[in-house]
Formats: sequence, structure tokens, C-alpha cells
Amino acid sequence: MKFSSIAVTLSFLYGANAFTPNARLGPSTSTISKVNVFAPIAGRTSSADLSLYMANAVKEGQSVKKVNGSTVSEDSISEKEVRALFELWNSALATGDSRIVASRYAKEGVLLPTVSDQPRTNYESIKDYFDSFLLKKPQGKIIDGNIHIGDGWASDSGIYEFTMGATGDKVKARYTYNYIKENGVWKIQHHHSSVMPEEIALGKAITEDEVRGLFSLWNNALATLDPKKVASRYAKKGVLLPTVSDIPRTDFTSIEDYFVNFLKLKPQGEILESYVTIGKNWCQDAGIYEFTMGATGKKVKGRYSFIYVYEDGEWKISHH
Repeated sequence: MKFSSIAVTLSFLYGANAFTPNARLGPSTSTISKVNVFAPIAGRTSSADLSLYMANAVKEGQSVKKVNGSTVSEDSISEKEVRALFELWNSALATGDSRIVASRYAKEGVLLPTVSDQPRTNYESIKDYFDSFLLKKPQGKIIDGNIHIGDGWASDSGIYEFTMGATGDKVKARYTYNYIKENGVWKIQHHHSSVMPEEIALGKAITEDEVRGLFSLWNNALATLDPKKVASRYAKKGVLLPTVSDIPRTDFTSIEDYFVNFLKLKPQGEILESYVTIGKNWCQDAGIYEFTMGATGKKVKGRYSFIYVYEDGEWKISHH
């Protein structure tokens, strides 16, 4: 369950001592005098849990745990707490604020991102990466993870999957998070995310029905009447040879420009005949479609070809 953006923001504003809130349990004769009350299980942490954690962390500050009379290092962390650090990062994504996401990384944190060749080694460059990535409205879940804990550090590595709220696409990737405690807060010291290698070697799998479904993503973008959203469905080097313009459109700006005028007709399309071809990391849908112009009620048939390529974890239009 997602944490509220307010709660996530508070954790950065207060500089709370991550995973060190305390509460007294039972009578004074208990063998456990103070325990960590925030040890959420990934995917089941409630906003109430986080609120309790924040209240205790701010109110009581950092403490030393005692179990059966033995002192446990204040830098100790459990496997559940390590996994919960991913939920803090994922909840930061949900705020849509790149500043909050970048604040989850240590001062000298390193991000090796999935869809950028450039290592990000400071707050500004990490924020810059998430400025773009957050436009996809990503939300992640861990599918398979392996946790290791050391003296003042912890790591979580495995496979996660993102659902892109902006498009509905799902993307799997391998991940590694190394965490350290910095100024009393567990932060990401190293984050490596990479595409699944077998998908590169064998090609991204897609069915004929899924290829036809890509048209619906484009058609839904038309329905927003936002030319930027329509242009974002095209690949970085995408080419549009439009129906009602003699000018080939070969970049985001020129494609957006075409749809500024075309969307004034309030078009909605329907495929009448479709012929699909699938290759390695590309696919094609060609046939006949019909548009109903909401502004006039007029219906227009046309021949079409969409060639799609798999780019930055999404199927995009390479040629239209």
C-alpha cells in the first residue's frame, strides 16, 4: 500500500532516525525494554504504521535496543526493515516529486539507472534523472529479493517490476540497493537497475493482441487532446508521415506541432482491418482505420502502418 506523500515528505523534513522509534511493551518485568515498532512487511505497510513511526521517531529520537539485557547496536536493522526501505523509496516515487526521490539517496550516493547511460553521483544529477522518469508515473514491486546485513550497512538485490501509470506498461528489471546509515537515517548509497538480459538477447516478447493494444494507447492519448501526450507515444527517432500534412515529422517538437491542429477535430479512431508482424524488439500493425471527428461528426477512413520498437522499457511508435 502506498504511503501518503505527506508522510514521506515529513520523513525528509524532520531528518527522522529511520527505523529507531520506540514503544514500551507490557509490564516492567518484560525482557524487552524497548523495541522497534516500525518493521513493516513490503506491500502491507499502512499509512497508520508510518504515522506512528514518524511520531515516535520525532518525539523520542534515536535509542539503543536492549534484548534480554544485551545491548544491540543502534545501527542494527532487520530484514523486514531493509525491505521497508524499498517501500519508502517507492512511496517517494508516488509523490511525483523528484526532489523527494533524490533525498532518499546518500550524500555521495550513486545511481546507475535503467534507462540512462550516465551514472548519477550527486543530488542534482539523481534529481535530473527522476525529472523524466516520474513522468511515467512508475510504481514498483519486488518480485524476488535477497537481503544481506552487515555492520552499519545492508543490501537488497533481486528483480522488481514497475507498472507505468501513464501508459499501463509493465517493466521488469534487476536491482541492487546498498544502504548505509547517514545522520541517523538509512539512505541509498548505491542503486543499480538494469534491464533483463534475456529480453535483450531474445527480444521483448509481445503477442498479436498486445500489438493491436498499442493502437489503443495512442488512441487514448488522442482522447486527452494533449499534443504532448500524443507525441510522447513516438520513439526518440520516430517518424510521422501524417494524413493531412505534406511535411514529414521526425522529432518530438514537429510531431507535437502536427497534433496541435489535428486534435482540434477531436478525433477517435477504430481499426477496421489489421495485419500484424512481430520481430525481435519490433512489431508492425498495418491495415485500415476509421476516425470519427468529435468536433464535426465526420467519419474518415485511411490506410495506416504503425511500426513499434521497444525503447526505454516501453513500446513506442518508430514509424507511422
